Amino acid sequence: MPSPTIASKIAFIGAGQMAEALVGGLLSGQVCSAESIWATDPVAERCDRLKSQFGVLVGSSNSEAVGWADVVILAVKPQMIPGVLSELGPMLTHALVVTIAAGVTIRAVVEGAGGAARVVRAMPNTPALIREGMTALSIGAVVSDDDVRLVRTVFESVGLVVMVEERLLDAVTGLSGSGPAYVFQAIEALADGGVMMGLPRQTAELLAAQTVLGAARMVLASGEHPARLKDRVASPGGTTIAGLHRLEQGAFRATLMAAVEAATMRSKELGR
Repeated sequence: MPSPTIASKIAFIGAGQMAEALVGGLLSGQVCSAESIWATDPVAERCDRLKSQFGVLVGSSNSEAVGWADVVILAVKPQMIPGVLSELGPMLTHALVVTIAAGVTIRAVVEGAGGAARVVRAMPNTPALIREGMTALSIGAVVSDDDVRLVRTVFESVGLVVMVEERLLDAVTGLSGSGPAYVFQAIEALADGGVMMGLPRQTAELLAAQTVLGAARMVLASGEHPARLKDRVASPGGTTIAGLHRLEQGAFRATLMAAVEAATMRSKELGR
């Protein structure tokens, strides 16, 4: 078996869905060993699930996990961050701290940790659960190049990673953080349209989901602008341009843009 990519001990404060995705990615990609991961959560069932599924260390004591770890990933809801920082405070100064809480700024985490912490802010999304995630990272002032490489390795175990300025992370939240829900709704609507036209439900859902997956892969693989790919499907006087015309009548593009805007503004509100 290959040696782990990183030797750092990683503590997850919060054993929810995203922590589960990251633990699974780290272990399946042999990025680190189960013995180097510790997850905490006040809900015992969540800890038990991680322990039985992955064999990692678990418990309810945040302070023990933080004292043990080299890297601390704050995988809790935004509204829980103040309480976690109040509990752990200066204990975080020895570790590299990664927060995945929407809207919570690097400055807020640094100040909550006593003003001297190395902090990276991350915004992953739920397809990380199947190793198809998209994560944006923003780096705090005293984070080293080695720290950046380590954090990239962690999140690349569950998908793709981009680096952005922190001021853009709310927009990332509105686009890729919330975006899977928009796409799920689009798949549901496409399938409903197929059912309306007589297709069996299961067939319609398969057609819709694979169509979205294939189209997304074409964008990534080709590197071409989506509009060019769209134009290749829409032949003059054909079926596709008729469908696109109806989407334009329903303000399809403007509605998606407004959804990203609304989610971005909500992310900013959570950070205040």
